[in-house]
Amino acid sequence: VLSLCCEACKKVIFHVPSELEADTLVGRVDLKECLQSAEFISSSDGNFKILEDGSVYTTSALSLSAEKKTFTILLEDTQERVQKKIPVSLVQEEKKTQKTRHARDTVLKRTKRRWGPIPSVMIENSLGPFPLQIQQVQSDTAQNYTIYYSASGPGIDQDPKGLFYIERETGNIFATRAVDREQYPSFQIICFATTPDGYSPEVPLVHTIRIEDDNDNAPYFTQDLFEFCVPENSKPGVFVGKVTAEDRDEPYTLHTTLKYRIVSQTPPVTPAFSLHGDTGVLSVLLPQLDRELVPSYTLLVEVRDMAGQPFGLCTTGTVVVKIEDTNDNAPSFRQMQYETRVEENRVNVEILRVSVVDLDELGSPGSGAVYEIIRGNDDGSFEITTDKSTNEGILCVVKGLDYESAKQRVLVIAVNNEAPYMLAPHSQQLSQSTSSVTVHVLDVDEGPVFKPCLFRMDVKECEEIGTSIGRYLAEDPETGNSEGISYRIPPGQCNWISIDEKSGEVRTIKVLDRDVGEMRRGQCNITVLAVDRNGKTGTGTIQVFIQPGNKNYPRITKTDYIMCRDRKPICLTAQDGDESPYSTPFVYRITDRSLASTWKITRHNDNSVYLSPKGVIPFGTYTIPVSVIDNGGKVGENYVTVNVCDCVTPTECNEDTRALAGGNVTLGVWAILAMILGSLLLLLILITICGCCGSGVMQRHVTDDCANHNLIISNTEAPGEEVMDHNIIPFQNTSDQGGYGIKTGEQQTFEMVKGRGHTLESVKGGGHQTLGSVKEGGGQPVVDTCRYSYSEWHNFTHPRLGEKVHLCRQDEEQKHSEDYLLSYNYEGKGSLAGSVGCCSDQHEEEALDFLDQLEPKFRTLAETCVKR
Repeated sequence: VLSLCCEACKKVIFHVPSELEADTLVGRVDLKECLQSAEFISSSDGNFKILEDGSVYTTSALSLSAEKKTFTILLEDTQERVQKKIPVSLVQEEKKTQKTRHARDTVLKRTKRRWGPIPSVMIENSLGPFPLQIQQVQSDTAQNYTIYYSASGPGIDQDPKGLFYIERETGNIFATRAVDREQYPSFQIICFATTPDGYSPEVPLVHTIRIEDDNDNAPYFTQDLFEFCVPENSKPGVFVGKVTAEDRDEPYTLHTTLKYRIVSQTPPVTPAFSLHGDTGVLSVLLPQLDRELVPSYTLLVEVRDMAGQPFGLCTTGTVVVKIEDTNDNAPSFRQMQYETRVEENRVNVEILRVSVVDLDELGSPGSGAVYEIIRGNDDGSFEITTDKSTNEGILCVVKGLDYESAKQRVLVIAVNNEAPYMLAPHSQQLSQSTSSVTVHVLDVDEGPVFKPCLFRMDVKECEEIGTSIGRYLAEDPETGNSEGISYRIPPGQCNWISIDEKSGEVRTIKVLDRDVGEMRRGQCNITVLAVDRNGKTGTGTIQVFIQPGNKNYPRITKTDYIMCRDRKPICLTAQDGDESPYSTPFVYRITDRSLASTWKITRHNDNSVYLSPKGVIPFGTYTIPVSVIDNGGKVGENYVTVNVCDCVTPTECNEDTRALAGGNVTLGVWAILAMILGSLLLLLILITICGCCGSGVMQRHVTDDCANHNLIISNTEAPGEEVMDHNIIPFQNTSDQGGYGIKTGEQQTFEMVKGRGHTLESVKGGGHQTLGSVKEGGGQPVVDTCRYSYSEWHNFTHPRLGEKVHLCRQDEEQKHSEDYLLSYNYEGKGSLAGSVGCCSDQHEEEALDFLDQLEPKFRTLAETCVKR
């Protein structure tokens, strides 16, 4: 017993004529607004029937005796157990009296007008009777005026013309014939309301006439024939394909709600497939689809509208499902035993064909046979292949058989398929089919046979001619010995060896050197013939390999070196043209005992060593004999020349060497002319300098003016800008490495001392002399500032200044630069002593004796500058 809750929905009112004929559309009710899913729709009055879309029709002719008639539409949903009802009232339309509008000056008052009816509905393919009234439009102004109605638009005065018309006096809209919804789903017409004199009290009304669908189109399949494939032994539920159909009726209605089903199956065996009624998806139903039993199925399928109800329209179609082959059948031999014959020593000859039976589809990988020899072919004398056209196995001999070794051979062959096996559900494992083949070997008189047929002989490089390297013998298969067999080497091969005709002994006929011509490859294959007494021949091959020998002496690649003051070790590298094991590692030795006491060799790697002095050695050129011994014991004598030079970089020694080695240079005319012009220009410069020096020879009287040349007055004693350029190196007079001045009577000496006490005079090759000698003139010391030439100064100062600059640049901690770069402390402003610089002009610096006559306040400062 269902317990339903009944609720009332919104009341619906229809205005109808007093007389209603049977099957007359009264109106349409929106059922979904009241209940979304109504399974049962019924009317409380038997004179009316309700369709699923909410249309209300009369079941018989009806006359409204009263002005109003009511009934109820009942809606039920059994799943949700809900019941609802819609009250419906039919109100009789009132007849209007025509009124004539007499005067234009009548005051018109706006009132609420009934000038917008709901869209009209006309049943598709209606049977009439025609003309069929489908709607009525009315204007409220008809209560006061005579109103005439008219309309225009599609179906009236546009194609399809004459389908509808409107009564002038009543506003009733009639249809003159049936309409096809698939061709004209709806019409929009414009309705006009005017007075007899043409006045329009209403705005034109756009009215829609919708053609209600009739189930007049049967569904149809999109293809005449559907073809699908599915592998055999597929599991139930596997997707096979999908059939599709269409319906030209109105979408989303029962007229287009389609249902599919399988009508029949060919062959008429157990149903193998299922068809989903709503989606049209075809899937596997039978768990054992066997292509060998049924290769294909033909299905007759049906599609029906109205959700598959019996009164719906339907169409049938054809579906063909092909069963694809899988390798579920193993091949088997037609015979279990075979016999065949073959002569000995025959090669690449077919001796037997075997065939198999396979139930799988012919030509597919599941039926393609693959043969193999699983026993009796250890030496690889046989081979079996597949003939693709016949699927037969072809057995061939690929190596000659020996009757004396075995008079028959028994082979076991097996067969499989190209594709892997795919077993059906609940089936047993497939077994491999095998067959035995007996091969009888026939005896044949044959020639001698070399054992082995390919023989390798190694010979050392550069062996003497005629050296024996081995013997290569052949045997007669019939007798099993080498008696009566002669040997020879056919012409046209590499002429390295010879073979004795009787004994088969192999000797060299030339010196084999891997660095000569065709011997660079290091090997050669030589064919040898053996002939028995009956003239039968056999062939063999000797592979001669030339083994590397120790024929090259190791030598040092570079023998001339320059070693500077830093005594950096020299790297000696040797090369040997031989291969391993006669090359590296090398052993280096100094063969001269006296030089071995002052020089040493330190190992670097297998082919390189470092050569360096053991202690301090004099500058000069040394020729050191060095022997290099390779891994094979061969000794290579080499002489290494080392120029131990007083230099910082090797390029300095190279420049001096180039300058001294230019004795054989021939000068051209232009070079001689350039030298003459240069000499004249140098002479002119020297004359000018001497003139300037002559005017500079004067007596030095210590006065304030003289002092001013060296003691420069400055108003500011503050420190100047800090000099960061390390290339600017001022001279510092120190007692150990710089220059210093010594006062001895009336003679002042200024010596440039460096290192081990070398002076400018030592460079010139003379005795101990001073930089500037004092000449007596008028009882006063006179300084000669032009005693030394520029080249002498340059040769003395340039290497020493270069060394100082090099040391300053190499030392990251700037320890050496501290001896040359000095910063002065701040002495205050406005000092009366003025500014004094210890580094002055060269000519002024050479005559410093006037400092002895300075006032006492300058003596301390002068002593600081002179560094007494």
